[in-house]
Amino acid sequence: MTLRQKIFDALTVLGLLAVTAGLLIYPSMSVSAAGEGVELCFNVLIPSLFPFFVISNLTVELGLADRLGRALSPVMEPLFNVGGACAPALLLGFIGGYPVGARTVIALYQSGRCSKAEAERMLAFCNNSGPAFIFGVVGAGIFSSSRVGLILYLIHMAASVAVGLIFRSHGEREIRRVSGPRTAPLPFPAAFVKSVSSAFSGCLGICGFVIFFTVFIKLLVASGLLEGLARLLGGALGFAGFDAQWARLLLTGCIELTSGVWSLRDAPALGASIAMAAFMLGWAGLSVHCQVLSFLSSTGLSARTYILGKLLHGLISAALAGMLAPFITRGATVGAFLAQQVEEMSRADFASVFLSSALFSAGVLAVFLIIALISLKIGGKNGKDAL
Repeated sequence: MTLRQKIFDALTVLGLLAVTAGLLIYPSMSVSAAGEGVELCFNVLIPSLFPFFVISNLTVELGLADRLGRALSPVMEPLFNVGGACAPALLLGFIGGYPVGARTVIALYQSGRCSKAEAERMLAFCNNSGPAFIFGVVGAGIFSSSRVGLILYLIHMAASVAVGLIFRSHGEREIRRVSGPRTAPLPFPAAFVKSVSSAFSGCLGICGFVIFFTVFIKLLVASGLLEGLARLLGGALGFAGFDAQWARLLLTGCIELTSGVWSLRDAPALGASIAMAAFMLGWAGLSVHCQVLSFLSSTGLSARTYILGKLLHGLISAALAGMLAPFITRGATVGAFLAQQVEEMSRADFASVFLSSALFSAGVLAVFLIIALISLKIGGKNGKDAL
């Protein structure tokens, strides 16, 4: 065993002991935090993510990715140096939210529809925050401005595309080496059963990480460790205008996205808050990264490209937001109305959230089906012309 491995194992044991001690010292707070995490999973995460997971799996299992690939290859190949079959991961990543994009990339790779190099390129920029979270929670709920939400979403998309362009040459020599033989499309009943089962197991794994990190952040706050780390980081980054308050916000967002962006609601400077929010949205937080790493564990795909891509996504987003910050105001007339909507959404029950998410997912699937049918007609016409 190497010295590096020994140090890592020792730090892991110390960390586990520290968390165990925190659970014993603050039992009531830990139980309360776990309850909040369970409530968040049941009322928000499961009903909003589950339909998109089903749709992403159906897109692959039914062979729709291949048909979309023929239609979108003229866009995907020149820009990102990946096959058109990877397009569903980009589209679902932009509208489904974390971690739908990564889940779709892994499904495409495991079905043999993209190579290892292509999958790792896509992981670097296809796992993104969804518009519902950016417009609703961040734009309306935190900044009380639909204009800020729109700008943050456009920045988020632009930074994602920029990361895709940066990573377009990653592993270029391996582009033809796929993970295995391409699986044949399944009939709808079999594909539906498989997709629902896979989506449910994926949601359970995500909920586990959300509950853990909800408790973890509470323990960091209660023990004073978060405040101590914030002071150290604020002192180290004082030359860049950071203080302990901003460092605390940054640390919270680096650990868990929702808690981080929500903590910005009381931040004093609008421009700095928007740049910080842009970074948090691009970086996504350790909670999301653990969710993605749990999917990657059995695939053989490298997590290094994914982590580096998310870090670049956050930095590019913050830079773009910093440049636009002087021109951003809160002056959207519907801001207060949207903020009220978000407050009502936070009290919504499982059924209402699931219904809205399912309807939106069904619309996405309908769009995919239309594109697939059009591509089939175009392909058939071209084949007749060739004859």
